[in-house]
Amino acid sequence: MSALVETANLLADRINALEESATLGMSKKSRELAAQGHKVINLSVGEPDFKTPKHICDAAKAAIDNGFHHYTPVAGIPELRKAIADKLKRENNLDWKPENIVVSTGAKHSLANVIQCLVNPGDEVVILAPYWVSYSEMVKLADGKSVIVEGSFENDFKVTSQQLEAAITDRTKVVMYASPNNPTGSVYSEAELRALAEVIKYHENVFVLADEIYEYINFTQEGHFSIGSIPEIKDRVITVNGFAKGFAMTGWRLGFIAAAKWIAEGVEKLQGQVTSGTSSISQRGAVVAWEDMSAPEMMKLAYLRRRDLVINLLRDIPGVKVNVPDGAFYAFPDISYYFGKSDGKVTIQDADQLCMWLLETAHVAMVGGGSFGAPNCLRISTAASDEALTEAMGRVKTALATLK
Repeated sequence: MSALVETANLLADRINALEESATLGMSKKSRELAAQGHKVINLSVGEPDFKTPKHICDAAKAAIDNGFHHYTPVAGIPELRKAIADKLKRENNLDWKPENIVVSTGAKHSLANVIQCLVNPGDEVVILAPYWVSYSEMVKLADGKSVIVEGSFENDFKVTSQQLEAAITDRTKVVMYASPNNPTGSVYSEAELRALAEVIKYHENVFVLADEIYEYINFTQEGHFSIGSIPEIKDRVITVNGFAKGFAMTGWRLGFIAAAKWIAEGVEKLQGQVTSGTSSISQRGAVVAWEDMSAPEMMKLAYLRRRDLVINLLRDIPGVKVNVPDGAFYAFPDISYYFGKSDGKVTIQDADQLCMWLLETAHVAMVGGGSFGAPNCLRISTAASDEALTEAMGRVKTALATLK
């Protein structure tokens, strides 16, 4: 037996069962190609290309200068929990107190905490697809079962209330979704979320895990609506949000949940044994985040312009189908037209293979839709300059033209 096999067998089964993050994996491969001297345009990572707003940085610098260097309460510093509670009341019609808020090391951490606290072995988690790659792996770590419900391309990748009703069983514990959505950019309207809530209302042991991390990147006239503001299911909704996308604070690692007190206490208990409180400096910066909203608005307008640029360029590529995303910073085209086509050396079988082929051929990094629950599509991050996006789409169009 080789040393490689022997060491793999020493890892816990739960780790061996996990899939590598497709987004992080593709980003790693693009860096490797770049290190070889290739000019790679990386559109695989969901990360804003803007700097964190100055007023947030100034508050963090002041925290460093003033010696705010020590451990913080597990659930977050009181000032930040109050600021979050105030924001949720003001912007989302969610009436939670600071004691209902738990601050964690990124929204990903918040989601994982909730899944670990609510899901028992064998419990079912209904995931509205397409979905962010880590959702199903988080459920797997909790020994739960993911039940994937697919929104159709024709319905802007959104799941209907009828589909949700058909998916719920006696084993269902959580319904999990994101709006605005990663990877599709689709946004559930208030009417659509109320229809989903009407289903959930009659299933008293089912909880909703609402991922709202892209809240501020919403291009609709209606704006963002939080399902947790619906009184009939309020106490069964866990709202997850953070600072990474709207405030360009990815490296600050700061997310939070808002939930019924017993759920918040469970998350705090778990976090106290795993990570404790998150960075003191990050939290001080975040306290002032909502005092100036000009940067999130500026970024949203830039993402809107880039969306229109990329959608128009994609529509100019034969065989590519694309909807118009209403939020986030992604395009999610259906590229199944190219399945079965070949460049004479490689025959494309699926979106994941096409992405790898485009990386090696056109030196453009994107992510195949298989890991998002949509194997006919690929995800393109529009969090890049207009020039980079234009060149990338030109390279993709040229490369795809060689497939016959």
